[in-house]
Amino acid sequence: MPIISTEDNYLTVLNLFTTDTPEHQDQLLTEMRKIVDAATYEGWISSTVHAGQDSPGTANLIQWRSGEDLEKRYSGEEFKHRTLPVFREITTAIRLLQNEIVFTQTHPDLAGRIEVSPDRDDYTVIEVLRVAEADQADLVKLLGEGQHWLVNVPGYRSHSVFRGLRAMFVEGAFAVVYSQWDSKESYDAFRSLPAERKPEPRRANDERIAELTVAGDSNTYRVVHTRAAGA
Repeated sequence: MPIISTEDNYLTVLNLFTTDTPEHQDQLLTEMRKIVDAATYEGWISSTVHAGQDSPGTANLIQWRSGEDLEKRYSGEEFKHRTLPVFREITTAIRLLQNEIVFTQTHPDLAGRIEVSPDRDDYTVIEVLRVAEADQADLVKLLGEGQHWLVNVPGYRSHSVFRGLRAMFVEGAFAVVYSQWDSKESYDAFRSLPAERKPEPRRANDERIAELTVAGDSNTYRVVHTRAAGA
């Protein structure tokens, strides 16, 4: 199963698709499974497909050896003339985000290991935050090191912070947070905590993140399929 780690030096691509109905989400998942199960691309490491929970959509977390390998995929006739047109027909938005993993943290029970697999029951959250390029490094630090207190939040399992490198269909600098929780209830309780009840470290960190963030959005997911090179 794929592992999220700062030690691997992989290029991590998050392909995020939104759509308007559960039926279109099912179509997206079918098309994504086909691509993942047939993948033989040079430099491709793994792909893990996620099904949207709060809103219809999908996410594919893909690990590549390098940006050069990914560009070969993007420049291919299959991607340009079949893959993208198929997805455009059944989506309302497409974002193909290339990222560098810069920070990971887990609850002590996970001993620092972040696994991404349909065999786990993680309630997964993916947040995309747009930021001025000059503020990207500060935002990434706040999202990672600035949230050490998360280990004490009920239901928290892990979070990983990615620095956006470049993207298709997204303008400007960005950062991504990929987090795992034990349930929707735990995550909702964490997100809905009133500001006056937040511990001071969290309140100060949240306020600074809000100041730096130009725009942001998130969705919640369950992992439904994965495959790695050689499998």
